[in-house]
Amino acid sequence: MVLRNRNLRRFVASRFCSATASRLLAATVAWHVYDLTDSAFHLGLVGLVQFVPALPFMLVGGAVADALDRRRIVLVSQAVAGACGLGLALVAGSDQVLALVYAAVFVYAVAGGFEHPARTSMLPGLVPASQFPTAVTVHSTFNNLAWVTGPVVAGFAIDAGGVALAYSTSAALVCGSLGALALVRARPSAERRVVDLESIREGLAFVWKRQAILGCMALDMFAVIFASVAALLPIFAEDVLQVGARGYGLLSAGLELGTVLMAVVLLALPPIQRPGRALLLAVGVYGAATILFSLSTWFPLSLLALVLAGMADQISMVTRSTIVQLSTPDALRGRVSSVNAVFISASNHVGTVESGFLAALTGAPLAALLGGVGCLGVLGWVAWRMPGLRNYRPPTASEPRRGA
Repeated sequence: MVLRNRNLRRFVASRFCSATASRLLAATVAWHVYDLTDSAFHLGLVGLVQFVPALPFMLVGGAVADALDRRRIVLVSQAVAGACGLGLALVAGSDQVLALVYAAVFVYAVAGGFEHPARTSMLPGLVPASQFPTAVTVHSTFNNLAWVTGPVVAGFAIDAGGVALAYSTSAALVCGSLGALALVRARPSAERRVVDLESIREGLAFVWKRQAILGCMALDMFAVIFASVAALLPIFAEDVLQVGARGYGLLSAGLELGTVLMAVVLLALPPIQRPGRALLLAVGVYGAATILFSLSTWFPLSLLALVLAGMADQISMVTRSTIVQLSTPDALRGRVSSVNAVFISASNHVGTVESGFLAALTGAPLAALLGGVGCLGVLGWVAWRMPGLRNYRPPTASEPRRGA
């Protein structure tokens, strides 16, 4: 059993705490900003503030992860993230709180630009290659459980003690993550590179030449840009479904509840043999579930649609991680992970901007509907134009790890 690995257990425990803190903070920021402004435009602006640091800092962060100690990078980055949560708790009642929220979100995003590639590239060094697909599923299971827990805790904390309590809880969870991560002993990278433009270019070139890697990153990015409804959940909770803060917390956890359910299913099944094809099917279900959510005015059906989307997203995440990590040599993992992080950040934050701005023009239900249709359109184009992704199979133990 892969969880007999002590380092992996500590790493997963750390990630559970940090992911819970991250989702708790994100859900609280969305609720706080909408409560202050009553504006979908400002919800979109939160995504823009998060996205601005993504490209430069994540690419640099990937090069740093291949040049320095990855665990230390994660420790420092998470400490900065915890300070952001504590700072927001202290200024929650300030007259200038909206500007301070945007500032904290920006700093949090910068820290994430260094933390994500370093943390992602640590995982293959904790387990043998033969156990890596299972380790990804275990890691993603606890990660997604945290993503369920974070929004639910946010909803109840806001209801019980306001946003200051929610922000404080986020900071406390980061402290737990730091304690677990400090005990992890990861295998060092076999090769260290200096941090310069050439090292960044090398990572970009590697991704560009591997159709399977580029295809799965691009598909995930554009599908989520179009079909993401996370930024619109305060509007659906308040104005469409009228379920209040607790209902908002459940809606925010709906996607992640689906990912946890599917993660349990995947743990009971053999590893996916055709991850490229599975990824395409999963994105199709994700787009269809988004359309269902956009049309629903009944809370249980809306929650079910989000759970279905989350189940599809879990398959997408596992297959994407398998393709990227097993196609990349260790010396390049930090930089390739940083490119992947840019795509993920673009999908999440540009998706927030797109859905928030479009909802301001058309209303939240129509914006979600158009997003689901756009997701299916992107899926059709990628399936047609990128056979290297569609036909991808993981290398066997005797084959070299290379992209399609």
